[in-house]
Amino acid sequence: MPDPGLGGEPLPDPAEADRRRISYARSLVRVLPALLILVGAFYDYFTPMAFTAGPLFTAAPLVAAPLFSLRGTLLTGVTALVSVLTIHVRFGVVFKVDAITEVATVATVGVLAVLINILVRRTDERLASAHQIAEAAQRAVLPKPDERIGGLEVAARYEAAQAGAFIGGDLYAVQDSPHGVRLVVGDVRGKGMEAVSAVAVVIGAFREAAEQEATPEAVAQRLERALAREGTRREGLDAFEGFTTAVLAEISREGGLVRIVNRGHPPPLLLHADGTLVTLAAANPALPLGMGELGTWPDRAEETEFPHGATLLFHTDGLSEARDAQGRFYDPAARLAGRTFPGPDALLVTLAEEARRHTGGALTDDMALLAVRRS
Repeated sequence: MPDPGLGGEPLPDPAEADRRRISYARSLVRVLPALLILVGAFYDYFTPMAFTAGPLFTAAPLVAAPLFSLRGTLLTGVTALVSVLTIHVRFGVVFKVDAITEVATVATVGVLAVLINILVRRTDERLASAHQIAEAAQRAVLPKPDERIGGLEVAARYEAAQAGAFIGGDLYAVQDSPHGVRLVVGDVRGKGMEAVSAVAVVIGAFREAAEQEATPEAVAQRLERALAREGTRREGLDAFEGFTTAVLAEISREGGLVRIVNRGHPPPLLLHADGTLVTLAAANPALPLGMGELGTWPDRAEETEFPHGATLLFHTDGLSEARDAQGRFYDPAARLAGRTFPGPDALLVTLAEEARRHTGGALTDDMALLAVRRS
């Protein structure tokens, strides 16, 4: 089958197919209460009295409860009850024991359906509130950078593995400073609130150090000290094994040069205007941030030319370790080589879509993407 983005027809998007199937299923379920009432009325009207469609009439309001509004649920229950009474009146059995029991059952289920609808609506309101809080937390902890910083085009993207999630242990930040445009992309070990707390510490320390420190090596040391202080406040395993892989970069104001410090992070990719791709692997790999007590290796920034029209891509291992059904990793360097993009945002959109297609729409880890282009 042709590889998406490498020629031929693109593969269908599994996530889009799933969304269409879910949309069709929802449409069917929304008309189900009316169908149940119609089928029940038809069945009761054309079959002997020994046969009853009571289960269909009771099912209709229960199906409507989690899907319809309060008014819609109440209307469904009333319609089911009126249908049962109309059929009983038609056959003159309103006051028979079986008929009274059936009417009482439908009425009781209708009341329960209304109560269920009220509870569902309240739960939805709480979820909506939590959703808004999560969005606010993301904007506060991981704000999206401006589209242009220091004469550079910038794009950032955060893809959460868990549907509905907004932020985890991946991070990025870009800041203009007296020494040039500085940036950091990292991945905090662990999940949950401990990881989010570490993300806030790293970004806060980076913002301050990017303004004050003269070199990217010094910025890395400031982040190291900040995480060491954060580690003293942690408990359990995180107090001993907490660390953050990160890559820091400084793009000179004169342009044409980028200095990179890599602390155990996937290497950045340099995509030239003609599609030529270079992997900026560290010649002297260093330990991740937060593991300084295991060694005293000095940070050394490595310089690389950053020509006009080129794009620097930084990513976390959520991209490079995305696997397909056969366990094969997504290789961004192989996928991007020879390709060109109109801008950094288009590049990130393409990467996110291809990674999700590669995994069948099921990412196993969050991924942060940051692209910077020298116009």
